[in-house]
Amino acid sequence: MCIGRRPDYRPVIQLDDLLQRYFATTDLTGVAPDTFAAGIEHCRVDLGLEEDRGKRSALWSFQHMFGSAPDLDVAFENEEDREAARNFMDLLAASEGEGVN
Repeated sequence: MCIGRRPDYRPVIQLDDLLQRYFATTDLTGVAPDTFAAGIEHCRVDLGLEEDRGKRSALWSFQHMFGSAPDLDVAFENEEDREAARNFMDLLAASEGEGVN
């Protein structure tokens, strides 16, 4: 089966862009704790203001990876979005269990 690409497809948000935006670097090893906390807070504000469902999901997922995402019922009005977030959490948890014997 061949999967074609839409000619207008381009990623909306990339991880490196988020890291640069919120922490002023793509290498988190040197980020000071107060800079990290400020970046997370900035991301929380952006999540609260964002109206695009896809971008909200990306910002929530980004926060979840750092253990700072708000509860699903707070972050998402739409049940489909909450279910997508649950699926993301399940996939992430399953991937963290891989390689552990």
